[in-house]
Amino acid sequence: MAGRVLASCVRRCLLSPPGATCGTVKGTKRHYWTTVRRTAAALTSGKAAFLLGLPTLSCLGYRAYHRLQSSAIVHALGKEEVLEQADYLYSSAETEKLYKLLLQYKDSDDAEFLWRLARASRDMSLLPDMEAERKKQLTFEAFEYAKQALEKDDQCFAAHKWYAVCLSDVGEYGGVKVKIGNSYIIRDHLERAIELNPKDATSLHILGYWCFAFAELPWYQRKVAAVVFSTPPMSTYEEALEFFLKAEEVDPNFYSKNLLMLGKTYMAMKDREKALLWLTKAKEYPAHTLEDKEVHKEAIDLLKKLG
Repeated sequence: MAGRVLASCVRRCLLSPPGATCGTVKGTKRHYWTTVRRTAAALTSGKAAFLLGLPTLSCLGYRAYHRLQSSAIVHALGKEEVLEQADYLYSSAETEKLYKLLLQYKDSDDAEFLWRLARASRDMSLLPDMEAERKKQLTFEAFEYAKQALEKDDQCFAAHKWYAVCLSDVGEYGGVKVKIGNSYIIRDHLERAIELNPKDATSLHILGYWCFAFAELPWYQRKVAAVVFSTPPMSTYEEALEFFLKAEEVDPNFYSKNLLMLGKTYMAMKDREKALLWLTKAKEYPAHTLEDKEVHKEAIDLLKKLG
């Protein structure tokens, strides 16, 4: 639903799906991590490291329950119609069409358009074979849109969430010290997103991954981090578990990666019985996306280790 930001940063320095609307768009039901394929994948892609390369939240999307013709372009004048079309294109992984649609609203004063444009720009940057310079340009463009969304409406939980994700992305270009410093800010905005919308499973999952990444940081990486930062971010498996379980509580089975991370967290905590339970659920999760298939494979490998 969301997955790369957190993971790649964390280990490389020592840490890709979600968003949802702050308001309600007619005719849709948000499943924030459904399309977490690229975002969560990015952040939660097994490269867990030090700085939180948050999930790639690329495809963290909503599963729309209504159907529109995938080839249709809605030339709607009303805000709700445009947002509905945007969310449909996102759930359908029509990244380029979505980006072109929302780019028309880049000068909008409405946070609802801006955070979606931030997400779309980010997803564009994660497309396969994206040229390096264009990828960097889109990454910083996404961050600027997320920042503008937050400036327009700091009560919008999705603006806080995507600001956190995009800040993690731009940190990839800033070096270790920048990444570590950003990790504090990232957590603050994720916590604010959850405060504003406690029912957003995506934000809960990402924050759980943030905690897991820092909890599993090897001692020698902590030492390196301490040299760069006197007090590097820290967390525990217990804290990570709390967020993963809460995400599952508010939206059961919303994301295969959350099931996997529950299993991995229980493994780290030496609770074999619960690790088996959640890893089995991850293995049996219907594989609709490439990330689901990767989760399936990893769950099988971990189950073999548990015997």
